[in-house]
Amino acid sequence: MPIAKELTGLGVELRPGASLVELTSLGIGGTTDRLLIRRYESLPDVVRLLKKEQIPHRFLGGGTNVLIPDGELPWVILQLPSAHPGVRIEGNFAFVDAAADLGGTVTFCAKHDLGGMEGLIGVPGSIGGALRMNAGAYGTQIGSYVREVEVYRDATGRIETLRGEEIRFDYRHTSFAPDDVMLRVKLELPSKPYKEIVAGIRVCNEKRRASQPLNQKSAGCIFKNPAGASAGRMIDELGLKGHRVGDAMVSDRHANFFVNAGRAAFADMMALIEDVRERVRVKFGYELENEVIVWKN
Repeated sequence: MPIAKELTGLGVELRPGASLVELTSLGIGGTTDRLLIRRYESLPDVVRLLKKEQIPHRFLGGGTNVLIPDGELPWVILQLPSAHPGVRIEGNFAFVDAAADLGGTVTFCAKHDLGGMEGLIGVPGSIGGALRMNAGAYGTQIGSYVREVEVYRDATGRIETLRGEEIRFDYRHTSFAPDDVMLRVKLELPSKPYKEIVAGIRVCNEKRRASQPLNQKSAGCIFKNPAGASAGRMIDELGLKGHRVGDAMVSDRHANFFVNAGRAAFADMMALIEDVRERVRVKFGYELENEVIVWKN
């Protein structure tokens, strides 16, 4: 890359020719240069440099809720390096890096007697991804606990801090702009005995193991649930568990989980998604909306 020296000076680690197959939970995606942003504060300068040099770019979080095309990709990938644990506790507040693992954050907070997020323990991905989609499960949504979010806003080219009340958290949707990049979040969590939190985590884990294909490559739920209906239940009633296009397959454990059962291509998964969407529309009259984020060239 012609600007490799400038990027290094901004604290960026350049990894050329990275395979996104290895960076996504679906195991689908092409190759491109990967830029690891080691210093959050340098992000505005990195983006300005890429724009100046007319280098297309996209941000990738934990890669657990995204479907990416195959082949040589037309943009470089910007990514925050994973943080372990990436959490700092002050009283009932948890200050968390966006690149921190969601499940690891729940466990870390539990060890400090801070609960409320037990239902999110098995949701894969990073805190940043959870914030973007207002991740939720078993009656818990992360947005309920957000008090501040530090975010890079591409629209302004600056890092800004948003208060929780400035952000709209809806079902699997937030008011963040598509090109906003979450950097850090301040959560306020209720005090709760560690043993009680662990008991709640155990219940949620047992439910997941009984109903989800945890050992297969998936992106979690493919479709959002329409108001008053269940996408998974409708797909199941159509008898589509095990239905496949190439190596893209509707899970036989949870009908709203589509899995990579071998070497599924982007086109296979897209064809399966559109086939199932059309069958649900014809049979039940619902137009299913993607929960998985699809990148298109």
